Amino acid sequence: MTSKILMTTLLAGSFFMAQAQQKAKPEDTEVWEPIPEKVTPGEVRIEAPSDATILFDGKNLDQWVSVEDRSKPAQWKVADGVMTVNKAVGNIETKKEFEDYQLHIEWKIPENINLEGQARGNSGIFLASTGKGDAGYELQVLDSYDNKTYVNGMAGSIYKQFVPLANPTKKPGEWQSYDVFWKAPTFKADGSVETPARVTVLLNGVLVQNNVELLGPTQYIGKPSYKQHGPAPIKLQAHGDKSVPISFRNIWIREL
Repeated sequence: MTSKILMTTLLAGSFFMAQAQQKAKPEDTEVWEPIPEKVTPGEVRIEAPSDATILFDGKNLDQWVSVEDRSKPAQWKVADGVMTVNKAVGNIETKKEFEDYQLHIEWKIPENINLEGQARGNSGIFLASTGKGDAGYELQVLDSYDNKTYVNGMAGSIYKQFVPLANPTKKPGEWQSYDVFWKAPTFKADGSVETPARVTVLLNGVLVQNNVELLGPTQYIGKPSYKQHGPAPIKLQAHGDKSVPISFRNIWIREL
């Protein structure tokens, strides 16, 4: 094949790939059935063990920075022992980068929420942040107590990848908890995946993700795929819609 023909072939391939991406829609990767069984959870509040690093103690955001500019401190509101999303300043992430870890984080949807679907208290915990915006591996935060939406986008889901095994969410206005066991992906020298990321998640003490093998970082449109990265921060999402701001508390991590 001559270089001219090769170039023409590559350009044609790039054109058709771009056309396919333009035609893709968010709905293409939504899953609506089967709906996970509702489970009434017990009470869960786990204090940090002695070897944990405290990421939020209810007093300040010293362990967090702005995603848009990591040289700037996080600017979410802190009051009465909780932090609340500030959409005006965007996503925040940890100063420190992590590989394998155990994470505990508690979150609350406002009691007076009156929206529905993905607008009903939407946020996300990115277990490894791989860039600005919403790049990374997202564990969904959403009111899923009595809220119809696609099941790979409800609370407890690995967004657009894995449906939760059950739905143990509580009513808006009540504190909920995630306990996450994260195994970071590893890559070969050429950038290809050596071992994919794995994650186990408890939601309010109930197993909702059981050592699942992730397909890559979250994609809102299209299929996920891996890009090489190393240790990464943990990111909290300030969702850019009309969703009511979410609150977080009692965040700690144990590196494994």
